[in-house]
Order: sequence, then structure tokens, then C-alpha cells
Amino acid sequence: MIDDEKVSIAFVDDHPILLEGMKALFQNKGQFNVVASGSSANDARNIVEMHHPQILFMDLSMPGDVFSAMTEIVRKSDFTKIVVFTAFSSVDSAMRALEAGATGFVLKGATFGELFEAVSSVLRGEMYITKLYASQVLSGLRNRTRQESVDRGVDLSVRERQIVAYLLQARTNREIARSLSISEKTVKRYMTNLMQKLHARNRVEVAMQAQKLAQFKPGQQAYALS
Repeated sequence: MIDDEKVSIAFVDDHPILLEGMKALFQNKGQFNVVASGSSANDARNIVEMHHPQILFMDLSMPGDVFSAMTEIVRKSDFTKIVVFTAFSSVDSAMRALEAGATGFVLKGATFGELFEAVSSVLRGEMYITKLYASQVLSGLRNRTRQESVDRGVDLSVRERQIVAYLLQARTNREIARSLSISEKTVKRYMTNLMQKLHARNRVEVAMQAQKLAQFKPGQQAYALS
């Protein structure tokens, strides 16, 4: 998946049986090191502060302000990636989680394969949304940010706009590179520049900030330079 070094991972969920099952599932896989677990939003904050896991699975339905905890964790730690694992199958819940800083959103009932894919994606710096309604979530993000205005004047180049357009289609760096006939390394460089230019923390925020800047119109498609 990544390399030979084990990925540190933690879980926060207030359902004890599910929590133990998740811990056992990943620990037995061999590529992961489960460093901590908890059952509240405050536990999530403490786990990140004490253990610095690479991946933090969080439920949305547990004691405390989960969305506030996510925002605080992401602000304080660039190292930890949050993957929401929840039974809340609403587009609004997914959008709120992504806006709070999560880079993965998986519904409970998913296969281990999908959980594994989500972890792999966020560790590569990509966004992962449960396939059942990824298009609905991305559409919701587009519609929401179109209603907002931004006073900052930031201009995106043609290539940057192409890359953001592909982000809005939930394309991976590899897929973007293939579509634009450039290297994956070049895509990553553009992504870094976009995050700096748009003051964004991740790929989700890049897409959202670009929308706010009115660089894209509803239904705009990515295109390649000839």
C-alpha cells in the first residue's frame, strides 16, 4: 500500500463492539499499528496530541462537538489525516465533515476493501468519499460555495483551472496526470502551489476556494491543452 513501515492509526467511536472490531481488523492486517482508541470528540483531540497517528477514524455520532474537534485537529496537526466512519448517510453530514477538515468519508457497512482504499487515498494526499454518493457530495460542495463571495483577488492559470476541474470530478493525481499528459510529480507541484495560493489545507479546500473565486461555472468540464 504505502511502504514497509507500518501506518499508525487510531479510532474514536462510542460503540464498544464496533470499536474493538475495527481495531482488530486493522491490527491483524499487518501494515498498521493501532496506537490508541477513544469514544468522544475530546478523546480525539487527546489522541492526536499524545500519539500523533497518521490516520484517525472518527464517528460523527458521539459525545462532544465532533466537527469542532476535527477543525482543531487539522489546524494543529498536518500529520494526522481524518477519515470519518459513520452511519450518517446524508450529503450534508459529508459536506460538514469535509469542510471541517476530514479528507475521507466512509459509511458504516462498507467493506474492509473500501476502508483500506480510503486510508490509501488520504495517505497519498487525496480525498476519498464513499462511492455510493460521492457525486452528490461534490455537487453539494459546488452548490454551497457558489453562494458565497470572496473579496480576495486570486487568479488561477489555465493549467491550475484544469487541475481544479479534475479535482471536482474526484480524480486522483495519477488520473489527472494521465488526462493532462504530465507527470504525477508535476501534478503534486501544482497542488502545492494551489494550496498556498488559495490558503487551503487540502484538496477539498482547493476545490472549494476555487469555486468561491468564481473560476468555475456549474457543469464546467476539465480540458487538456493541445
